[in-house]
Amino acid sequence: MKYVLALDQGTTSSRAIIFDQTGTIRASAQQEFEQIFPEPGLVEHDPSAIWTSQLKVAREALLKANLKASEITAVGIANQRETTLVWDRKSGTPLYNAIVWQDRRTSAFCETLRSQGYNDLFREKTGLLLDPYFSGTKIKWILDHVEGASEKARRGELAFGTVDTWLLWNLSGGRIHMTDASNASRTLLYNLHTGTWDNELLELLAIPASLMPEIVDSSRIYGYMQEDLLGASVPIAGMVGDQQAALFGQLCTRPGMAKNTYGTGCFMLMNTGSQAVRPETQLLTTVAWQLKGELQYALEGSVFVAGAVVQWLRDQLGIISSSSKIETLARTVPDNGGVYFVPAFTGLGAPWWDPHARGTISGLTRGATAGHLARAALEGIAFQVEDVLDAMSSASGVAVQELRVDGGAAANNLLMQFQANISNTPIIRPKCLETTAAGAAYLAGLATGVWDSVDALASQWEMDSTFAPAFSEDERSAFKTGWHRALQRAKS
Repeated sequence: MKYVLALDQGTTSSRAIIFDQTGTIRASAQQEFEQIFPEPGLVEHDPSAIWTSQLKVAREALLKANLKASEITAVGIANQRETTLVWDRKSGTPLYNAIVWQDRRTSAFCETLRSQGYNDLFREKTGLLLDPYFSGTKIKWILDHVEGASEKARRGELAFGTVDTWLLWNLSGGRIHMTDASNASRTLLYNLHTGTWDNELLELLAIPASLMPEIVDSSRIYGYMQEDLLGASVPIAGMVGDQQAALFGQLCTRPGMAKNTYGTGCFMLMNTGSQAVRPETQLLTTVAWQLKGELQYALEGSVFVAGAVVQWLRDQLGIISSSSKIETLARTVPDNGGVYFVPAFTGLGAPWWDPHARGTISGLTRGATAGHLARAALEGIAFQVEDVLDAMSSASGVAVQELRVDGGAAANNLLMQFQANISNTPIIRPKCLETTAAGAAYLAGLATGVWDSVDALASQWEMDSTFAPAFSEDERSAFKTGWHRALQRAKS
């Protein structure tokens, strides 16, 4: 039996999961680490906490599986995307805390660039919006605000990396400075059309090219882990951003296939094959992965509030004692009773991108109950996903034949059935919901012979449940009309 160790480095915790060659999970470990909030809107991580927590859970997973590192065929990395680190090449010491993807400190600078007419340039070259979400302006902030950083960067003494690069650097003892194409495509500095760092964008942000890691495939042997870390020199053979990892873990490997992760928010990606689709709506165009030098692209849409609305009902309103109770409460009523819940607590994401929108509950009457509110909250998640799905189908010209789902809220049968109904699309829930870690493991295993091909992996993918659409077109139209009326009331 062969085994692959997946390192799943997330925003609030580091996880390690060991898969065997049948795709079965043999062991897992997880550790949370500190979230640093220096000021409102600023979010940072201690780079050493990212590294030490990830190493600790890797060791713990090996112990739980009763395996030695020498029995691990390969290591794969999936990571929180856009989070930005800059460190000294000689010492490996970070110049500053990791600036997290959620951080908004470069908002004013992005607004300045937009006012100078650069938005279309970034959009055309990178497929992204000019937004502090991405890494490029975070790098510039570090170079501008850490004493001596700019001069050191010009002398070639510094290295930039997203979390994948930082882990690879540490795993290899500082010998390897690489990133894969999926992570590179989230920086605002990667040209989607050439597959390289874009010199014009680097110069515009005053970032020396020497700072940047080499861009490589998402599946190949990059190098070997230092033997003293786990007890063996294991090949490091897969790197991919977490949402792209979930797309690969769901085996959405053909154009038109899509996955949606139902977490605190929702992240939906649709495989568009070798075509980098530039959408008219404000979706993102991104690299899905790069295999043997060939780029595969995806469209991406983000919903800011999904599972978080259930937490709000639990923590702020107290109408459920635990998140798992939401389905039971929602089933106490046969329908939403005309109540619509737009959970725009932090504005609206794709495809609306309205930061000033706010959460709205409409259609309340004296007959409305906690059950109606619970059902409307779940339906509000599904309506937002449907808006993104519509935008993706319109942009790509391809109707999604099925939507593969994962994440905590994917276990909610009522939500999944309503999603199928309102989207008129079969919803497919797999047996393995650890799709992010699975994607990293699959990519590492493909590079090291654990699996022979993507087709071999596809044969291992197992479905847990299918939710088939059950609405008539009239029912679907009536629900969507009610939703869009409520949406207009929530917008700025």
